[in-house]
Amino acid sequence: YIRLKDDDSGDHDQNEENNTQKDSEKEKNDREKPQSTTKRKAVVPGPAEHPLQYNYTFWYSRRTPGRPTSSQSYEQNIKQIGTFASVEQFWRFYSHMVRPGDLTGHSDFHLFKEGIKPMWEDDANKNGGKWIIRLRKGLASRCWENLILAMLGEQFMVGEEICGAVVSVRFQEDIISIWNKTASDQATTARIRDTLRRVLNLPPNTIMEYKTHTDSIK
Repeated sequence: YIRLKDDDSGDHDQNEENNTQKDSEKEKNDREKPQSTTKRKAVVPGPAEHPLQYNYTFWYSRRTPGRPTSSQSYEQNIKQIGTFASVEQFWRFYSHMVRPGDLTGHSDFHLFKEGIKPMWEDDANKNGGKWIIRLRKGLASRCWENLILAMLGEQFMVGEEICGAVVSVRFQEDIISIWNKTASDQATTARIRDTLRRVLNLPPNTIMEYKTHTDSIK
């Protein structure tokens, strides 16, 4: 559903498009699933689909440069794209999304475990931190795809520690990061770093920085 090239004003169109997509998916889900009494249906793998270990949610945010970012405006700016529970559902979202390298301006994609908001203040994130990798232009799309496939495929081998990943498109460079729960756990952060180096196939001189969210908030 994300077809945001340069158009900042298309919010209402997107939402309509998103709603029709949601409606058709909802009808399909209603047919496939017995009626439950809960208002919000849990996202579950479809028949014969390959379940992921966790459900994940895609988010998108875009900021007009020059406006101050308070956490409130940040929260208003961030849009949920959708949640998926299987490999097939992931590809259904991903194949319709613009690649990070084709996004313009000051945009971010976030992919977080369902129930975790991509914000420092979230309970799952507040004692955590993130590995940050700054990329020259042209590398973001490939690195983002490799990063999220490694995350969905449980390649980091750090138990429940991974919270999510972010790609941030900026004017001079792009930045990818992976967030984990416990910043003070050095064995975990080292393992995440080593896995990142491997799955992203980074040039040896790539600078990787670990930043705790408490530092980011300061």
